[in-house]
Amino acid sequence: MEKDLLQLLKEGGLILYARHGTATVGVDQANALFQSCQYQRNLSEQGRHEAVYYGQMLRYWQIPILAPITASPFCRTIETAQLAFPNVQVQIDPFLFEIFMLGGNLSTVQQNTILMAFQSMMEMQPPKGINRVMIGHSFPKDMGLGDISSMGTVIVKPKGLGHGYEILGKLTLEDLAKLDTI
Repeated sequence: MEKDLLQLLKEGGLILYARHGTATVGVDQANALFQSCQYQRNLSEQGRHEAVYYGQMLRYWQIPILAPITASPFCRTIETAQLAFPNVQVQIDPFLFEIFMLGGNLSTVQQNTILMAFQSMMEMQPPKGINRVMIGHSFPKDMGLGDISSMGTVIVKPKGLGHGYEILGKLTLEDLAKLDTI
């Protein structure tokens, strides 16, 4: 019988790519500094609760998480990481901003460059027995990991640099709460 997702997560060696919690309505202002949260969409109160709950669920299921947590430079992704993992360092990865930019007006060449770099990132295996968590953004439909709901997580099994990766599952926050039944 095939191992269930919860067992695979407990064994580690996976990447959990999660979208930030629900954000406020609005638009990020172009050319705004990342440190200036007032020019960005930020986590809503619901988004803050989702982030805390997300971290609680991973601890409840005893899923081992590698420090630091990687986050996009936006305030909403950093805050999501800090709320979900209050005792773990958060490392900003500017590349995760590139994923956010896929939803913009990029040329096919620019999109492909970002997606190739993303593929390499997803091929890198975390140390045995532990999982890497990345807090980023959704992708445009049919691109990269595709559309991801707020606090949704894509479970990725890296196969090593140059060998691709496999998507083991896509979980909503509600799915995470009932992992033992999936």
